[in-house]
Amino acid sequence: MDQPATPPSNPPSNVPEYSVSDIAGAVKRTLEQQFGRVRVRGEITELKRYPSGHLYFSLKDEGAKISGVVWKFAVPRLGLVPENGMEVIATGKLSSYPERSNYQLIVDRMEFAGAGALLARIEALRLRLAEEGLFNLERKRALPMLPAVIGVITSAQGAVIQDIRTTIARRWPRHIILWPVPVQGEGAAPRIVAAIEGFGRLVPGGEIPRPDVLIVARGGGSLEDLMAFNDEAVVRAAAASPIPLISAVGHETDTTLIDHASDRRAPTPTAAAELAVPSRIEVLADVENKAARLVGAYARADQFRRLRLDRAIHAMPDLPGLLGTARQRLDDRAARLALALPNLLAGRRATLGRTENLPRALMALLATRRAALVQAERNVPPPSGLIAARRAYLALSDSRLRAALRHTVQNRRTRAAAILPRLSEAPMQARLREASAKLAGLAGSLEALSPNQVLQRGYAVVRGADGHVVTDAAGLRPASRVTIRFHDGEVGATTDPKGGPARQGSLGL
Repeated sequence: MDQPATPPSNPPSNVPEYSVSDIAGAVKRTLEQQFGRVRVRGEITELKRYPSGHLYFSLKDEGAKISGVVWKFAVPRLGLVPENGMEVIATGKLSSYPERSNYQLIVDRMEFAGAGALLARIEALRLRLAEEGLFNLERKRALPMLPAVIGVITSAQGAVIQDIRTTIARRWPRHIILWPVPVQGEGAAPRIVAAIEGFGRLVPGGEIPRPDVLIVARGGGSLEDLMAFNDEAVVRAAAASPIPLISAVGHETDTTLIDHASDRRAPTPTAAAELAVPSRIEVLADVENKAARLVGAYARADQFRRLRLDRAIHAMPDLPGLLGTARQRLDDRAARLALALPNLLAGRRATLGRTENLPRALMALLATRRAALVQAERNVPPPSGLIAARRAYLALSDSRLRAALRHTVQNRRTRAAAILPRLSEAPMQARLREASAKLAGLAGSLEALSPNQVLQRGYAVVRGADGHVVTDAAGLRPASRVTIRFHDGEVGATTDPKGGPARQGSLGL
């Protein structure tokens, strides 16, 4: 019996055999050849900065995540500063890392994922800086009217610096110092901050003159191109600048955060140059206009003063005439004085002469007064005679007064005696009886007219709830409260509650 054949240990196969490195290399080549350069949109997460300068991160969306790397040489040209949570569009090539058997995106360019996300970040930064007071109006400073030196921060190439130079030379030539900086890209924001702070550190009167005003300018561009002027460090540097600053970024419709922090915002670089220096022609025209107005004002003031002087001259008196009158009055007073002095002396002499004869006249007057006094003493009666005469007059008046009093008393007694018989008892009683009869008659008439007499004959008085007398049945309502007065008192009653035409006014006691 034949023995069965032993099967070989390694049977032959048509499947090729590869090493791990071969597979990893093939996958890497396939990825790089198949996809080449791609743009991937996602949210940055797990961002790490290594000491070597390389950036490692991941991009994720709702369903997947991919690793990414930015080599050191590509970081400055990236276009933005990546942060965790930032939604971006990363541009690069797809490759793999064989040692870990994973694929990754090698990025050399990043941009914000749409204007909406970028504007949302700008708006959030604007609100935060506004809350800190960096955009307050009281921080704004006035621009100098005619600066001696103007500092310009912009790119050395391009039309912006040429427009500013041309405009300043046309309006009013001034010394311009250019600090060249990149106006977009990764390193633009730090260079702009350094330029603003560098100008601020210049010493007035130094080797490099310090500008009186700064212009930060660039031409138009997309929102991503203007992002350097929305950088927080640039905005803070503009707000902290010790030199008044004019921002002129983009076109008239473009607005960046530096516009809010600057002292003045210009829609274009040309407009910034116009704000920095005045127009020489306009200044000369303004000076001439003000000079003409000043000359006119002086002419009007001079005319007004002349009119006032003319009025004052017309209102002043005639000085030569007043002087002539005064001279004539002086001559008259001198002549009268020459005559008055001799007359005064003559009068004084006459008065003195009369004074010398005064003692004689006094002696004569005194003698006359003495003679009159002696004569008066002779004619005055003695006091005893005067007293006796007064006593006799008083005695006569007393006797007359007593006689008149006795006569008056006698007359009063006579009249009283005549009246007493008329006041005897009989006439008085007669008068009393007559008055009593008259009073009784009046009482009877009053009693006849009394309501009580009518009530005693069976009548009654009905009063309503308000206290007024009810004179007819129509004045009562059904179920009304009334008061009935008889000759000996009052009772309460209620009208029939049913009422009705036939029974209206019937009472229920």
